[in-house]
Amino acid sequence: MQVRWYGHSAFALGSTRRVFVDPFGELELTRGREFGYPPIRDVEAELVLVTHDHSDHNGVTAIGGSPMVVRAAGRTETPIGIVTGIAGEHDAVAGTELGANVIFVFEYEGVRVCHFGDFGQSDLRPEQEHAIGRPDLLFVPVGGGKPTIGGRTAAAIVKRLAPGIAVPMHYRTELLPWADLETAEPFLAEFDEANVVRLETSTFDVQPRAPGEPTTMLVPALP
Repeated sequence: MQVRWYGHSAFALGSTRRVFVDPFGELELTRGREFGYPPIRDVEAELVLVTHDHSDHNGVTAIGGSPMVVRAAGRTETPIGIVTGIAGEHDAVAGTELGANVIFVFEYEGVRVCHFGDFGQSDLRPEQEHAIGRPDLLFVPVGGGKPTIGGRTAAAIVKRLAPGIAVPMHYRTELLPWADLETAEPFLAEFDEANVVRLETSTFDVQPRAPGEPTTMLVPALP
């Protein structure tokens, strides 16, 4: 399965019946802060998943092709099959500050995918872990600050879920220079350097996880 990172938490998956998760529109600022990732243009999808209703994650109008849009927890029949939305929170105080967040899990092109959105809980609850299962491909926020978990907590969750590939997202970069976010480095430092792969492109391919294979931390290049 082909995957492309558009920056922040936005990913396109697949080459034909494309799935897009957490697109953003043309943003120069979001909540008063600089947003430097290039606008998403000339992209079509059959399915768009929105983990929460903030402007840097809910830009569904940027995606062409009249896609089905899923925003809620629950099991939903979609053009690619069943997508499971797992209810969660955007903060560590039961969503009372930043609201709800949906973790999406689905099977696509033989790959079990999990996208954590802006997961901000202090830990993953057992029932959430059970619903996620063992993904082949896991997208996890690592930037910390007020919006999400930080690198150390994210690393602990990755070690528990043991995916084939873990991709960090929602962290500080030269295109997203938010002072309240960590870079990806504290997250990556929690793993053996031999299992960290830094790509030279924002596009990569994913295969189903082989039994017993260690988790690879995959860091796409900036778009």
